[in-house]
Amino acid sequence: MNYKEITDIWKEAKEKKLKFVVITGGVLSGLGKGVSAASIALLLDDKLRKVPIKCDGYLNYDPGTMNPTEHGEVFILDDGTEVDMDFGHYERFLNITCNGSQNLTMGKIYKEIIELERSGFYLGRTVKLIPEVADYIAYRIIKTAIDNNGKLITLEIGGTVGDLENELYLVAAKNLQRRLGKDNVCFVHLAYIPEITPSNEQKTKPAQNSISELFKRGIIPDAVLCRARRSLEKKVVEKLCDNCGLLQEQIISANDLKNIYEIPINFKSQMLDVLIGKKLKIKTNKEFYKFARAVHKTENSLSKKITIGICGKYTGIDDSYASIIEALHHAKTKIPESIEIKLIDTEKYDKKKSVENSKEITGLDGIIIPGGFGARGVNGKLNIIEYARTHDVPFLGLCYGMQLAIVEYARNVCGIKEANTTEIDKDCKEQIITILPGQDGKTFGGTMRLGSQVTMLSKGSRVAEIYGKLKIEERHRHRFEVNPKYHKILKEKGLVLSGFDQTGKLLEFIEIKNHPFFIGTQAHPELKSKLLTPHPLFVEFVRATKKRKEKK
Repeated sequence: MNYKEITDIWKEAKEKKLKFVVITGGVLSGLGKGVSAASIALLLDDKLRKVPIKCDGYLNYDPGTMNPTEHGEVFILDDGTEVDMDFGHYERFLNITCNGSQNLTMGKIYKEIIELERSGFYLGRTVKLIPEVADYIAYRIIKTAIDNNGKLITLEIGGTVGDLENELYLVAAKNLQRRLGKDNVCFVHLAYIPEITPSNEQKTKPAQNSISELFKRGIIPDAVLCRARRSLEKKVVEKLCDNCGLLQEQIISANDLKNIYEIPINFKSQMLDVLIGKKLKIKTNKEFYKFARAVHKTENSLSKKITIGICGKYTGIDDSYASIIEALHHAKTKIPESIEIKLIDTEKYDKKKSVENSKEITGLDGIIIPGGFGARGVNGKLNIIEYARTHDVPFLGLCYGMQLAIVEYARNVCGIKEANTTEIDKDCKEQIITILPGQDGKTFGGTMRLGSQVTMLSKGSRVAEIYGKLKIEERHRHRFEVNPKYHKILKEKGLVLSGFDQTGKLLEFIEIKNHPFFIGTQAHPELKSKLLTPHPLFVEFVRATKKRKEKK
C-alpha cells in the first residue's frame, strides 16, 4: 500500500458513486443494529450490489475465542473466517454470501497499522489515532466496498456512541460523508426508549442523550430507529422531534416483534425505505413482496405445536444458538407448523434416570445437540442422545453433537464401554474421537478446520436423498474428528457412515436406518439456511418431528 493507492481509491469511490448507510447505536448494546442494517439493505434497490460491513471495537482479532453467552454465536463464512453473528442476519435477509474482509475489528486495524509502521510506510511521521488510524479505517472501508464490487454498503458500527473503543469508527464514518458528499452517505441511529413501571410511560431521555452524543461528533442522523417494547406514542415522537430538531418522518418505531423477519415489513410500513432512498437518490426494492410472502408462511398459526429441544450448555441467551433457531423457522416456509423451541441445559441430565423421568425431555418431539466445546454438560448430552436413539425421537447432531452421538453409539451398541473423545479425556483408552492431524499445539484463534468443505455422500443414503445430490459443500468449525480406526466396527454394528470428505478419511455424516430421523453431521448446515432457501436437513428434521407429533 502507498499514498497514491489511498488517493486513487477515494477517486474511484467518487466515480462509482458508492452509497453508504451507516448504522450506529446508543444507550446500550444488543438493540438490534445487525438486524436493522440487514432490513434496511433489503428494503432498498435490489438491482444494486449490497455489501454489508461490520466494525467492532474490541481488540480481539476476531470473535472466534469469545464465549457465545457473552457475545452470541460465532458465525463462520465460506472462506473460513470467524465473524460476528450479525453476518448471519446479513446473509439470511439478503440471500448473499459474505467474506472475511467485511468484518473489521480494532484488533485487525491495530495489527495492520503496526505492520505498516514497521515497514516504513509512515517513515518520518508520528502515527496518531487521529488522523492516521482513522484515515486508515476509512481507507479499509472503501477498499472493502470496491473489492467486493459493492454499490450499496451498509456500515454497522458495533457498540454504542460514546464507547471509547468505537470513536475512531465514527471519525472514519464522518470522513466518508465529508469526502463522498452528503447525497452518498446516510446516517441511521438506533436508540432505546424504555418504559417506567407502573405507569408504562415511554421515556425519551436516553435516546435524546445518545443523539446528542452523535451531534457532538458532527453527525446528524437522517433517521432514528427507536427500539421500544411497543409502538411509539405520538407525544413521544413529537418530544424527540422538538428536542433533537428532527422531522416526524425521521422517527421510526422499532418496536418488539415476535418474528425478526417482520422488522423490514415494519420499517417499510413507516416508509423508512422511501426516506433513505430520497436521501441517497436510489430506488426502493420492488421485489420485497417475495420476502414478505415467505415471512407470512413462518407465522405460528396452528394450535398444535411441535416442541424441539436444543440441548447444550450455552443456554443463557438465545443468541448462542441463533442460526439453529433461525434455520428451524426457515423450515416452516416448507412445513407449515407452529414450533416451540426450548433451550435445555444438559448439565441437569448427568444421570440416565434424570432424562427418563424428565417431562422436559420426554415431552420433546425433536432433539438437536448443537456444536460446542469442552466437558461441561457432556454426560447429559450423551444421555439425551441415547434417549432419542432408543425412543425414536427425531435427532439432529451438529458438529460436537455428531461426535457425541458416535461416542454414545460406540459405548451402548458396539460395546466399547471406554469410548470417548480426547477433547474430554486425552488419555482415554478408546479414542474414538481424536484431534485432527496437525492440530496439536496450535493456538486457538482461527486454527481449526474452518469454512466451506466438500463432502461426498453415499448413494442411497438418507442424507443423499435429502440433499438430492452426492457432492455437497457445508461450513465447518472443529478441531476433532472421528478416528478412522473405528469406522469398520461402527458400520458392522449398524451405523451408516453416509458422508466423507474427498479423501475418504474424514467422516462427515452418520445416520441410523429404521429410525424416524437420526442424522449427525460434522458440519454446521444451519449457517447456510436462509428464509427464501431453507436448509433441506432442517426441513426434513421438522417434517419428522411433525409426524411424531401427529402419532401422539
